[in-house]
Amino acid sequence: MPTTIITTPQHTLHTNAHHPEQAARIDAIMAALHANPVAGTSFHAARSADMSAIQAVHTPTYVAWLQQRVDRITRLSDLTADTYITPDSVTAARQAAGAACDAIDAVQAGQRAIALGRPPGHHATPSEAMGFCFFNNIAIATRYAQRHHNLRRIAIVDFDIHHGNGTQEAFYGDADVLCISSHSAPLYPFSGSREQMGHGAGHGSTLNIPMQRQSDDVAYLAAYRQVVVPALQRFQPDCLLISAGYDAHWDDPVGNCALSVTGYGQLMQLLIDAAEQLCAGKIVAILEGGYSLRALAASVHTTICQLANQPMRPDTLGPHAGNPHGADQSIAWLCTNHPLLQHTKETHS
Repeated sequence: MPTTIITTPQHTLHTNAHHPEQAARIDAIMAALHANPVAGTSFHAARSADMSAIQAVHTPTYVAWLQQRVDRITRLSDLTADTYITPDSVTAARQAAGAACDAIDAVQAGQRAIALGRPPGHHATPSEAMGFCFFNNIAIATRYAQRHHNLRRIAIVDFDIHHGNGTQEAFYGDADVLCISSHSAPLYPFSGSREQMGHGAGHGSTLNIPMQRQSDDVAYLAAYRQVVVPALQRFQPDCLLISAGYDAHWDDPVGNCALSVTGYGQLMQLLIDAAEQLCAGKIVAILEGGYSLRALAASVHTTICQLANQPMRPDTLGPHAGNPHGADQSIAWLCTNHPLLQHTKETHS
């Protein structure tokens, strides 16, 4: 399948060599792709997102405040307790958001796509930067898909180890955007309980899957087969967007779960198969976290192989003994209580 890899040359304008979220992340991915090219892929340098696309998600007050902050500094500084900023961070963040929108354009042109942008986005709320994030790239891409391509029903699946709190907040009352997040709990940002299902017209369009510490390939695959795929089938999206965070890998210094590179490949294949069944194969992956450079590079390479229908390379890092039952409680509860899954509860009773 033709697959476009959206790159962000300006990502290096926002970096801190002493922080987990640094330019070396993208460098490691690109080195792996150049060392082992994936057939059927092409590279495309991202544009910068229009301010109108950003303000479809973020408040004008927040956008202005962020620009004022970068205009007032001359060197690397702290923006929040966990997020640094440089004089050119907004430039890098706008290109990361633009990459996500370019990936939507690529899918509408009949390709699959992955956006390799940073800083990541899924913690950024409409009015706040946090968790290494400034603009919520996947939320911006969602509104772009709806407004520019008339893709009304969008499903977002977030497999970063951290809850996508900003994405959830952006769409918590929206019946046309399904936000699914599998994440370790308790872990930053300490949100994403299974009881959070949306409000008003959006009730049922938020689905959180808290995972226990050390959840491994078996646990994640159980959650995706028994919860994520049935929810997508019930929702019937027009396009599937993936918040592709790789910090649930066992080698990640920030995470506490035990996914392997092979496990990430299996998750992606489930999601690709769902997209083929439900929305004519329209699927986009947008990079979020992942802070072990070797695990990140190998996992993204595997994701691209899956998108391009090419064989995965051997998982040289291997599996890791973990908790195969880490999703069991969430699966059972959600299949009984979540509106998108209640029709499946007999299967798990």
